[in-house]
Amino acid sequence: MLVVLVVINVIAFPGFLSITVKDGHLFGSIIDILRNGAPMLIIAIGMTLVIATRGIDLSVGAVCAISGAVACSIILGSSDPGSITTVATAVAVAVVIALVLGLWNGFLVSVIGIQPIIATLVLMTAGRGIAMLITEGQILTVNSPPFKAIGSGFALGVPIAVLIAAVIFAVAALLTRRTALGMLIEAVGINPEASRQAGVRARGLLFAVYTFCALCAAIAGLILTANQTAADANNTGLFIELDAILAVVIGGTSLAGGRYSLVGTLVGALVIQTLVTTVYTVGISPIVTMVFKAAVVTAVCLLQSPATTAAIGRWRRRLAPRVAVEVAS
Repeated sequence: MLVVLVVINVIAFPGFLSITVKDGHLFGSIIDILRNGAPMLIIAIGMTLVIATRGIDLSVGAVCAISGAVACSIILGSSDPGSITTVATAVAVAVVIALVLGLWNGFLVSVIGIQPIIATLVLMTAGRGIAMLITEGQILTVNSPPFKAIGSGFALGVPIAVLIAAVIFAVAALLTRRTALGMLIEAVGINPEASRQAGVRARGLLFAVYTFCALCAAIAGLILTANQTAADANNTGLFIELDAILAVVIGGTSLAGGRYSLVGTLVGALVIQTLVTTVYTVGISPIVTMVFKAAVVTAVCLLQSPATTAAIGRWRRRLAPRVAVEVAS
C-alpha cells in the first residue's frame, strides 16, 4: 500500500522523491511526510503497547490538548517567554501532568477493572474541558523561538520532530524487544489470568503501558502546539487517536491483544500520512480523506477477522495437495 501511494505521487508530481538542502536543512515531500507524521507516530508507538495488552486509549487526543495548553499558559505567564529555562519548565510540567493522567487511566483499568474503552473515554470527554479551563476558552498564542523549534525547528539538517519520534521509537524498541518486557506485555494481552498465575505482574504492566502512552501523547501535543505556536483546546490532537489506532492496526498488531509490531506501526503511520499527502497532491478534496481512511480500516479489520483467517486456512489446505501433486508429477 505504501509503495502504491508513493508511485501515485511520483506520477502526479515527478519531483515527489527529490530532497533539497537549503541553509543546511533538508526539504522535500518525503521530509514533509516525516515531519507531519511524527506526532501521530509517537502516539501510535504508545498505542501499540496498550493494544498489545488487549486495551485501547481514546484519551490521547485530549492529553495532547492538555499538555499544549499547560505549556503555553506557563510560557505566557513568564516574564521571559523566549528563555530556554522557561520553555524547559513548561515542557516538564506538561509531561508530569500527562504522566499523572496516564496513571489515572492505568488505575481505572488495572485496579478498578473498568473496560479500557470506557476508562479512557472518561478522560477523552473530560480532557477537552480541562484544556478549555486552562486556556479559559481562548487560543493562547505564544512568541517563543525555543518553544517553536520543538515543532518546526531543525537539528543536523533534520526536523527536530522527526528526531524526537526516532528517539522514542528506538527506546521503545530496545526496551520491548531487547528485554523480556515485550514478551510480558504479549503474555498479558494473550491471557491476563494465565500470565498472573505464571507470576507476571499484570497490574504493574498495565500502569506502565498507559503511562507511557500518555507520555507519548504529551510529547506529540507539545510538537503540535509548538508547530502552531498556539494552544487550541478544541482542535489540538483532534481525532489523532483514530489515526494512531489505524496506524497500529495497519501495522499488523492484533486488536485482540498479544501480537504487536513496532516496525509495522511505523509503516502504518507512513501509510496514513502518505495517504493524506496523496489526497492533496492528486487534487482530491481533503474532506474525502476520512472516506479513504474508513476504507482502509474496513479492509484491515476484514483481513484480521476470524472468518477471513479460517477461509484462508481452508483455501491453503485445499491448495496444498494440488501443489504437491504438480510438484511430484
